[in-house]
Amino acid sequence: MSEEEIQQTEENQEEAQEETENLPFAKAEVVRLMKQNLDSDKMIRERVKVEMNKFLGEVLENVCKQLNEYPYTTIEYEMLKESIYPYKNVQRINEEKERILKHLDAIKADCDALSLDVRRTLKLKDVEETVY
Repeated sequence: MSEEEIQQTEENQEEAQEETENLPFAKAEVVRLMKQNLDSDKMIRERVKVEMNKFLGEVLENVCKQLNEYPYTTIEYEMLKESIYPYKNVQRINEEKERILKHLDAIKADCDALSLDVRRTLKLKDVEETVY
């Protein structure tokens, strides 16, 4: 390795160390959970470990902001369940979104067909109209 490459590597390690110090959770625990849920042949880059840790911290912050909206001084389990609902049900919410979009497309197609029928059959004038 050249001296320049060694210096670059050291700078990258220092940056990673600085980022690690500001993480919301113990890095080893986040990595352990990631490895537990990933295929055994997967390797995790350092940046992914750091960004996952930050993401989990952001999720926690968002849930706490929502919990703060309650006027009570004690956080109850039902409040937590309501606050984490979007995170626990992402797949179901996406499926519902797709279902709604398909239904709206079907409604749009019905409207287009009705509009075409009206233009063809219910002319106010006995003149050819252009279809838009």
